[in-house]
Amino acid sequence: MRRISKLTRVAVGVASLGLVATACGGTSSDSGDSDSSDRGVAIAYDVGGKGDQSFNDAAYAGLTKAKDEFGYKTADIEPTEGETNADKEQRLASLAKQGYNPVIGVGFAYGPAMKAVAAKYPKTTFGIVDSVVPGKNVASLVFAEEQASYLAGVAAAKATKSDVVGFVGGVDIPLIHKFEAGYKQGVEDTKPGVKVLSQYLTQTAEEGGFSSPDKGKAAAEGQIEKKADVLYAAAGLSGQGVIEAAAKAKAWAIGVDSDQYKQAALAPYKNYILTSALKDVGGAVYALSKSVQDDKPLSGTRTFDLKVNGVGLSESNPAYAKVAGLQDAVNKAKQEIIDGKIKVNTE
Repeated sequence: MRRISKLTRVAVGVASLGLVATACGGTSSDSGDSDSSDRGVAIAYDVGGKGDQSFNDAAYAGLTKAKDEFGYKTADIEPTEGETNADKEQRLASLAKQGYNPVIGVGFAYGPAMKAVAAKYPKTTFGIVDSVVPGKNVASLVFAEEQASYLAGVAAAKATKSDVVGFVGGVDIPLIHKFEAGYKQGVEDTKPGVKVLSQYLTQTAEEGGFSSPDKGKAAAEGQIEKKADVLYAAAGLSGQGVIEAAAKAKAWAIGVDSDQYKQAALAPYKNYILTSALKDVGGAVYALSKSVQDDKPLSGTRTFDLKVNGVGLSESNPAYAKVAGLQDAVNKAKQEIIDGKIKVNTE
C-alpha cells in the first residue's frame, strides 16, 4: 500500500476530488473585520497541546508547511487548564481580530465557540477539526477514523500471538467510539476469536483522558496482565503511556494520528511501535490554508478518508513488513473499503 505520512498527499487528494469550495470570503486583506492584512493561518490547540506527538503535533506540521510555502505569519495557541467555552471564544475572536486567516480550532471542543465567533467575523475563514459546525465561512474538517482503525485491527490480528489485543480510548465519547468500532471490526474480520479488551480512561476530557500518560500506562499494564500483546490507543498524549507500557512488556503498540514510530520523544520505544493509524490533520490544515491563499476558501463539511489518503496505516517500522501476511491483508482490506465492499462500523 502507499504511504500517506507526507502532508502533501491529502492536499493532492483534496484537489483530485474537486474540493474547491464556494467562496465564502477572502484573505484578511479584504475581510474588513480585522486589524491586519499580512497574517496567515492560526491554530488553537486541543487538550494536550503541542508536544503530544500525535493529534496536535500533526496540526502544527500542517501550519509549518503552510508557513514555509507561503511565507506568511502564523500563530499557534495553547489551551488553558479548565477553560470554558467563553475562553475558547475569546481566543478565536482575538486571532480573527488580529487578521489571521484561516483560524482553525483543533478539536471538537471548539464547536460552540467556533459557531459563535464565525458569525461575528464573516469575512474570515474558520476551520474546525473533528466536528461539524454550520456556517458559510466555516470548513468542518472531519476524518474517517474508523477506516484507519479497521486497518489497525487487521494488523493487530495478524501480529497477535496470544489472541488477546487491547484498545485504550482517552475519553468515552462518540468520536473515540469510531476508533474502537473500526478496530474491533478489523480484528474480528481478520481473525475471528481474538479477544479485544477495551478501556476508556475518563468520561470527560476535563478529567485528563487525553493528557495523562500515567493513566494510559496504567490501563495498558492492566490489559497486558490479561495477556494482551498488541495495544492500540486513541488517547492523545495519554497514548504515550500506553506505548511505554507495551515496550516495557515487549508487546506491540499501535500509534494514532501521527506516525509515532518517527516521533523523537518516543524514540526509546520505537521498536515496539508496529504501525500507526494515520489521520492527516496536518494535510487538512495545509489544504484549508492553501484554499484561502488561492482566494478559493473551503467551506462546508470536508471528509478525509482512504480514498483521498486522508487516513491510513504507516509502514515505517521495518518489523511491519516482517509480520507474516500483514501487508497483504492490510492492502486487501484497504482496497475493499475504498471499493465499498467493506462497510466499516462507526459505533
